Amino acid sequence: MAVKFRDYYETLGVPRNAAPDDIRKAFRKLARKYHPDVADDKVAAEEKFKEINEAYEVLGDAEKRKKYDALGENWRHGGEFNPPGGSGGGFGGFGAGQGGGGYDFHFDGTGFSDFFENLFGASRSRGGGAGFGPGGRGGAAVRRDGGDIEAEILVSLEEVMHGSERTLSFRQPEGERTTRIRIPKGITEGQRIRCAGLGQPGMNGGKPGDLYLHVHLERHPFFRADEHDLYMELRLAPWEAVLGATVPVRNLHGGTVRIKVPPHTDSGTEFRLAGKGLPKGKSGTFGDLYAVADIVTPETISEDERKLWQALADGSSFEPRS
Repeated sequence: MAVKFRDYYETLGVPRNAAPDDIRKAFRKLARKYHPDVADDKVAAEEKFKEINEAYEVLGDAEKRKKYDALGENWRHGGEFNPPGGSGGGFGGFGAGQGGGGYDFHFDGTGFSDFFENLFGASRSRGGGAGFGPGGRGGAAVRRDGGDIEAEILVSLEEVMHGSERTLSFRQPEGERTTRIRIPKGITEGQRIRCAGLGQPGMNGGKPGDLYLHVHLERHPFFRADEHDLYMELRLAPWEAVLGATVPVRNLHGGTVRIKVPPHTDSGTEFRLAGKGLPKGKSGTFGDLYAVADIVTPETISEDERKLWQALADGSSFEPRS
């Protein structure tokens, strides 16, 4: 199945020899610009944000990046690309022979592009296939259940917070099939969503297999999930860390909360906001939000600001390396 090639380096605006830290910084900068919560054109931003997430999913992972880079001469920017190994080698795509016939699954609605699904697939079947009686191919065919199909689905933290429904389309040789699936509230990284009866069809009256969707959490520009807890970077100016401050902090529950930062706060200090994390399934309780202090300095300063910094340096008795 030919798909349109995606240049992930171009998407993030980094060279092909970019260091992992540069790739991470590029992702964070773009993600903060295009996240639907902050962008003016939310529809266009949502699509762009998914492209950025997909690019970072590949280039931010050493193994995926190595596989992507190994395409070498197969790169045809902007053109059609045939994945190595033919159909079914991809993320969300699976080709399985049954009785001499093939069932080639390709999914829409997982949050990934066709290019990603076909190149980084981990789908496989368990069981299923054609069955024949003791007489071999001339004997009576026996009932055989269909095999299971596995794919992955990209889920946003907002979907984890509130739950959602997603339209999933299957493209098979015999046609396209569309169904609605439910993303449970509070689902975590690595959990599976079982879609009963959506796997390979059975043979000779056998029941169909199931589809298992492995949940992969979409990277967020402001939050990092650890099970039901959330972590975020609390950026502080040097004077806020030294003198103390009250800082507004966004959260996925809506609105902002205010954190009182005490004087003499060091980078790495964690502020715990109880119950402001992700939901714990159906329990009605939530994890916590941890805001981690990060003292940052201005990238550029005016001449007047430089003089103030110099006066501070000249008049301060502080010795950071003592």
